[in-house]
Amino acid sequence: MNTEITNALKATSDTAQYDNSAKRLLGNKYILAQILVYTVDEFKGMQPMDVVPLIEGEPKIGIVPVEPGLTNERQGDKIIGLNTENTEEKEGLIRFDIVFYARMRDGLTQIIINVEAQTKFKPGYPLTKRAIYYCSRMISAQHGPIFTKSEYGKIRKVYSIWICTQPSDGFENTLTRYSIKPEQLIGEAQEETENYDLMSVVMICLGKPGTENHKGILKFMEVLLSSTRSGSEKKKILEEEFGVAMSEELEREVLEVCNLSQGVRAEGREEGRQEGRIEGIGIGEIRMLVQLVREGDLPLERAAAKAKMTVEQFKETMENTPLQAV
Repeated sequence: MNTEITNALKATSDTAQYDNSAKRLLGNKYILAQILVYTVDEFKGMQPMDVVPLIEGEPKIGIVPVEPGLTNERQGDKIIGLNTENTEEKEGLIRFDIVFYARMRDGLTQIIINVEAQTKFKPGYPLTKRAIYYCSRMISAQHGPIFTKSEYGKIRKVYSIWICTQPSDGFENTLTRYSIKPEQLIGEAQEETENYDLMSVVMICLGKPGTENHKGILKFMEVLLSSTRSGSEKKKILEEEFGVAMSEELEREVLEVCNLSQGVRAEGREEGRQEGRIEGIGIGEIRMLVQLVREGDLPLERAAAKAKMTVEQFKETMENTPLQAV
């Protein structure tokens, strides 16, 4: 039984490794440029290669906290207002997957963009509301570093772009954007667009090949993150159909995600079989015990006893249990 638990927890660890690799791949500037030309009006019609130099600095991957008071806690980072320092002291925080600044084609106007990779389309709450919250956080975090007191005119537009790999029925192969738009109730007053168009949520919901909508960014992302296509097939499509210059680094990242995704699929099936065989204590309870020991709230010996393991077995289980997702 203990071996089965350990193997199931290792599968979770591999899933976390896949998630991290996928974020690094999506955080590649050449990949981000492809996303921007399809989803952000300010880059519409541009060539991805021309967008790459407009992405400022290095995108921040999994290190900027979402929580109020922490997103702009320090100003030592190159991206003003997005805290990335001392993150090891804040384990357990929810963090943006990817955050970066981009200049518009005029080279002057600046926007803040968040990209999220999401597997669960219905995680127990409306995903769109979470995306709007992320936009709100990116706007409120600008207070202090970007504007102070009543300098609201300096607020920069934000985007939260979500790549949903397993959307619900009816959402597959769809691309939807939610934005603030005026509605004239009385009269025809016209406000400058830049004064209200400050946040947009984009949902990229992937689906299977062979359908009418499987093209553009939907096909690009499906190919990039596919767990069934080979690395060579991915490279061929990305180069020939989307003009992606496959550098050694990018090719390595694509192959790594490909290999990990295929492994996660197989391990996920095995984990389900193993979890169904575990008696007396479940995977969730094991993880809870591991977390309590790590936080110092439960002695190792007592945790091992509750898990019906020896101390050495529990230590091995801890080594194969990933840290709490942040």
